[in-house]
Amino acid sequence: MKQRPLLSILLCLFLLCGLCGCNPISDSPAGHFSDAASSYADGLTVDYIDVGQGDAALVRCGDQAMLIDGGSPKASSIIYTYLEKQNVRRLDYILASHADSDHIGGLLSPLSTMPVDHVLIPKTASDSKTYQSFLSKTKEKGISLTHPKSGDSFMLGDSTVFILGPITEDPDDRNNGSIVAKICYGQTSFLFTGDAERKEEQELLDAGFDLSATVLKVGHHGSKNSTTYPFLRAVMPKYAVISVGDNSYGHPTEAALSRLRDADSTVLRTDLDGDIIIKSDGTAVTVTTKKHR
Repeated sequence: MKQRPLLSILLCLFLLCGLCGCNPISDSPAGHFSDAASSYADGLTVDYIDVGQGDAALVRCGDQAMLIDGGSPKASSIIYTYLEKQNVRRLDYILASHADSDHIGGLLSPLSTMPVDHVLIPKTASDSKTYQSFLSKTKEKGISLTHPKSGDSFMLGDSTVFILGPITEDPDDRNNGSIVAKICYGQTSFLFTGDAERKEEQELLDAGFDLSATVLKVGHHGSKNSTTYPFLRAVMPKYAVISVGDNSYGHPTEAALSRLRDADSTVLRTDLDGDIIIKSDGTAVTVTTKKHR
């Protein structure tokens, strides 16, 4: 009988260790080592920033932050102001989905104004002035570029970032060489597809990845060649976010919107809704929008 209090104390200590994540998180091919706590108390927040015609998303979990794309060069001031208002003073990761100007142009702002630990980008390059400026800035800051491979993963706070694509890269097709990343947090997940279209979507399907996601960042701003029916059937997102602004391409196309309606996904658009903030507690997500431009 006298041993029961001691057993109770030991049991409590065991449970606390489990909740606090005593096991270290090992290094990953993408190049980051983290000792993040495993509690979901702080949650995961993904801000899809309204940068006009382009992509930009800020992902925060625990005390770590990652910026996925940064819009066009015109979006540099938007990115700077947004990060400042969110009190982001350092980026653990910048993930550039591919080398197109409407995805990497605004990244020059954080690269110039705050510490950045890691920059991930596909190997497929561009001869644009924007891309050359991006390379020059990372070199100036002494940041080595990481070219992640399909199957890599790393931790961001308590969330796990899985690199699914690109599986193949074609120098003449940057869109279908986009980094495709799935961020898993508890029972929720967020899928980022850059400008991936039918070809890369099919490669992901053929690879047998679990593409299911709570939230899908729709590929290529809602191009008619992205978000195909087979891909949507695999993802089945509750929410579909389209990052888009005034453009001459017809984005988002009615074809893509129709497919999303058929999938019964709630569509959110930065051109109509402004900034889209989605928070996860590990079980469910909540959505807020902020139109201010």
